[in-house]
Amino acid sequence: MPPCLLRERVSHATSMAVIAVIVAGGCVSNPFRKQESLAPPSLEPPPGVAAPAHTVPQTSVSMPPSYADVDGRQLEVALGRSREESQLMQDEIAALRDQLASTSSQLAQTRAAGMPPGAADKPPRTSNDGGIPTTPVVMQSAMTQLKLPELQPRFDGAVVRIDIPADRLFDDGTANLLPEGVAVLTQVSNELERVYPGHFLGIEGHVDTEPLQNASWTSPHQLTAARSAAVFDFLTTRTSMHESQLFLVAHGANHPLVSNATSAGRARNRRIELVIYPDRAAANETAAK
Repeated sequence: MPPCLLRERVSHATSMAVIAVIVAGGCVSNPFRKQESLAPPSLEPPPGVAAPAHTVPQTSVSMPPSYADVDGRQLEVALGRSREESQLMQDEIAALRDQLASTSSQLAQTRAAGMPPGAADKPPRTSNDGGIPTTPVVMQSAMTQLKLPELQPRFDGAVVRIDIPADRLFDDGTANLLPEGVAVLTQVSNELERVYPGHFLGIEGHVDTEPLQNASWTSPHQLTAARSAAVFDFLTTRTSMHESQLFLVAHGANHPLVSNATSAGRARNRRIELVIYPDRAAANETAAK
């Protein structure tokens, strides 16, 4: 047989053998079959079943700022300074509270007792001659026994105040006692010794806000101080009152009774106030005169 014909028969036999192998192996293992693309599996869980934790989208959580990069020495210095400032503020607040409490206590004691400075610490005393006790109730009740028809005593807290118009006591703008002033002070001192024997007595001078006419005084306080001193001198030299009972206060124009807008108001504010306190001077001091 010629060689060409032999090669053709061998090639045909080979082809038939390949086809037979493909048919016997089936279509699945057919190497010449085109592979079908498979859809990706669904991760969605069936209804009523929770999704696996690893399939849930993770949300980013903001982390607190890190102080790793901050100098620790600076933090210590800032913290120490803050503590010192806080301590200073606490100390100042405590000092202010103590000062306020002390001042309020002293003021309350003075007002409640109605006594001159320093007398609030003393226990109430009664005189050995059967005088009026020093309780505020009796002080107020005894005020009605004063026979001063042209004056109007008034009860103020725990003290009794007697307002005497300065125009009845002094020449205008001076500290010179008028004859009428001598008579008024004599009458008042007799009543005080009868009703409030031995009690402390404050002599308080007041004026209005009008400019001073007398060049002898450079301020209202100088004028009221001189007038209070004149009353003090009269009571200690012309009456039975002892200087240990008396003390002076010059208020100037600081404490008006009424408005200074009218002439009547200014006249009322020019005054000497005699203030009778509940406490009494020592019996031996008042009896020495």
